[in-house]
Amino acid sequence: MYVPQHFAETDNAVLHALIRAHPLGTWVTAGDDGLVANHIPFLIDPARGERGTLIAHVARANPIWRTFSTAVRSLIVFQGAQAYITPSWYPSKQAHGKAVPTWNYVVVHAHGTPRAIEDRAWLRKHLEALVSVHEAPQAVPWKIADAPADFIDGLLRVIVGIEIPIATLTGKWKVSQNRPDPDKLGVVAGLGARGDASSTAMAELVRQHIPSNAEG
Repeated sequence: MYVPQHFAETDNAVLHALIRAHPLGTWVTAGDDGLVANHIPFLIDPARGERGTLIAHVARANPIWRTFSTAVRSLIVFQGAQAYITPSWYPSKQAHGKAVPTWNYVVVHAHGTPRAIEDRAWLRKHLEALVSVHEAPQAVPWKIADAPADFIDGLLRVIVGIEIPIATLTGKWKVSQNRPDPDKLGVVAGLGARGDASSTAMAELVRQHIPSNAEG
């Protein structure tokens, strides 16, 4: 991924936070017929390895768990907030016209070599952790124990666990850092007027790069 220095994010805690907030990763690996992509929700264990370990599962019927490359590291992409940016929001556009549209986004790329796990106890523990994370916001969180034991046992037979120790972790935060402060303020106002969740999130990311004295 091309990452100009002013867009680089290197703090592991920030990168892990994006993975937690946007856990549906695009897992890309080399197969016999070329690149293969799967879209899978991941957990991140920050305590395992220098950059953390990604944890997931796939259907046993999905051939990826048998065919992923161990010679070429997998790439897992996590996409955060993103938004189209119109130059009409820039005061500089009104002053001299030297402005063009762009796209703001935040993204994390993880690289690592996967391993497949068929151990039933591991799979059960992984599913309990995954459910616990994603059911937490519910008024009455669903638990695996809510389903019949034989039903869950059957499901455990048809999935395979995946662990990917992260070898490299790259973050790109393209959030108008290269614009003058008045243009950033214009972007924040324009995104805020849209009102959708991604635009609102991006507005806050841009705001973080505006000095407090520039906001008046």
